[in-house]
Amino acid sequence: MKGFFQKVKDIWSIEELKKKILFTLGLVLIYRIGSFIIIPGVDSTALESGSTGGGGLGGLLDLFSGGAFSRASIFALGIMPYISASIIMQLMGIAVPAVQKMQKEGESGRKKLNQYTRFLTIAITLVQAPGYLASSVTSVQGAVPNVGPFWWFTSVTILTCCTLFIMWLGEKITDKGIGNGISIIIMIGIIAGFPRAILEEWGAGTPFFFLVEIAAFFLVIVASVALVQAVRRVPVHFAKSNFASGELPKGEQARSFIPLKVNSSGVMPIIFAQAIMFVPLYMSQSELFSGSTWIASLSNFNGFWYNMIFALMIIIFTYFYTAITVNVNQISDDMKRNGSFVPGIKPGRPTAEYLDEILSRITLPGSVFLALIAIMPAIVAKENLGLTNSQNFAIFFGGTSLLIMVGVILDTLQQIESHLLSRHYDGLMQSGTLKGRTGMPVSGITG
Repeated sequence: MKGFFQKVKDIWSIEELKKKILFTLGLVLIYRIGSFIIIPGVDSTALESGSTGGGGLGGLLDLFSGGAFSRASIFALGIMPYISASIIMQLMGIAVPAVQKMQKEGESGRKKLNQYTRFLTIAITLVQAPGYLASSVTSVQGAVPNVGPFWWFTSVTILTCCTLFIMWLGEKITDKGIGNGISIIIMIGIIAGFPRAILEEWGAGTPFFFLVEIAAFFLVIVASVALVQAVRRVPVHFAKSNFASGELPKGEQARSFIPLKVNSSGVMPIIFAQAIMFVPLYMSQSELFSGSTWIASLSNFNGFWYNMIFALMIIIFTYFYTAITVNVNQISDDMKRNGSFVPGIKPGRPTAEYLDEILSRITLPGSVFLALIAIMPAIVAKENLGLTNSQNFAIFFGGTSLLIMVGVILDTLQQIESHLLSRHYDGLMQSGTLKGRTGMPVSGITG
């Protein structure tokens, strides 16, 4: 405990890091305040009394928006339109040569893609906003006393602008705060409903059963942390004659490693898969598909086919996103330029193929385990199993919500740790040479 308080003291002693944390907390506070502001013209009391509950599509969207969806807040659509736009742009990067070219143009190409993603977000929001208002707001008796063209225009405009504002908040958190802004916004929305879920579960059963559930919940958290942090270390040798100091014998080799994460894609496969699974959930709300048994089975959050396809999509997106985020060809080229090599493997293309083979092998169990944890709430929520008393608590028992929370929290803590380490090393650079803890000059590739 003493070490924890010392770590907190170290964090707040660094002015730059303190400003980043306060900046992030300030934008998060703005997001939470906005989730309680109701769309003009909506009677919140009538909407709440006429609501049919939080199951299915409404329950999922309400989870990710921190309750803004069910309240008809100006932030009701949350960040999901931007996530959907990002998925479409990622998929276009595979099939459209122009998008592939922009992906290879470096920083300038990234800016163009971000701009196109924003425009696509506007288009998606303009489609989703009227559907949300029709299915979840105006359909409730007395929720909107005066429904007219002006109300429709202003409400759609407000929802679209607020989605763009949330996207802007996420980008600002990423640029000037701590952590990935989009992921933090999603996590904050999820955490908002966690205390209520715990209280419901406590009141629905016996204290002993509740303690057993908490113990099982803790084990799932440990498994999730292990999945996020698991790495496969690939040994690497590099010539110490590369060091500028000349203190070491020429030709002698130093050993390091490349840490290939079992789950290199983080929580993005779940977010992507969940965003696509919103499509049949939206379709089930339409009168056109109301009689389709196939759409109904795909829109059942606890159904077999929904979770089967959801798991398969997570596995596919894990491979897809890993291939995007981990460029084995670039790693191989960097090693070759630094005079580094994997023992027993030739530099260049053979090294890239070797790393790609290892990455494919470790990604398979990682993606399967990720999918199993993602569908665990559906298993826990089965009434005939009696594993939980509250549907709201079952959502946090593994699944998307828990993995997003664990992944985002660990990523944010790692960024804070890197700031602390960077600050520590800056204090040791008085001689002009960057040194490690042993006093040995640091150079070459990093693990």
